[in-house]
Amino acid sequence: MQVFHRSTNTVAKVSIFGAVFFIALFAWIFATLLRSSYATGQGIILEQPVKFSHDHHVAGLGIDCRYCHSSVETSAFAGMPPTETCMNCHKQIWTNADLLEPVRSSLANDTAIEWVRLNDLPDYVYFNHSVHVAKGVGCVTCHGPVDRMPLMYQHASLQMEWCLSCHRDPGPNLRPREEVFNTEWQPPVDSAEARTLQAKLVKDYDVQSLTS
Repeated sequence: MQVFHRSTNTVAKVSIFGAVFFIALFAWIFATLLRSSYATGQGIILEQPVKFSHDHHVAGLGIDCRYCHSSVETSAFAGMPPTETCMNCHKQIWTNADLLEPVRSSLANDTAIEWVRLNDLPDYVYFNHSVHVAKGVGCVTCHGPVDRMPLMYQHASLQMEWCLSCHRDPGPNLRPREEVFNTEWQPPVDSAEARTLQAKLVKDYDVQSLTS
């Protein structure tokens, strides 16, 4: 005696295939969303109290990263410039520009400018700028071509897989220490020469993987 209709086998197969398809589709959509700028903030320009242009100050005026981010070589945090640093120049130029009113108010009221943080890592992540600088990791490796950013944005995804890709093979992201703050530095064009330099820097700077 046949309990189920013959078409039941077909329906079951189609149902199983459909379930697998929709689960795979859902997993793909979820993974795509996790890597999107909506989740990571990558490439998004956020509103800041002052429209500060790295393109103008770095590429145009040649100001070194350390002039504003003075603690980047000695502490975990790169540091944000106090208002006095801004006013070292702007008490002489653009003194009455509307654009710089928040800076003047900050100085007059002795209050810090409340910048909106861009490269914001999760609380469970400990990142030390001084360690990476000492090991020869350039500013542009993480922050991108800041000298070509009229308005600053988060260059990298800052997701765990992005960090691990460097920690598993740090060589390609290293440069001589004297070039860490040089936004225009490029590795040797010749691939063999580049690999030799990478190996030398890994050895000289005692770069060790912390992922194993």
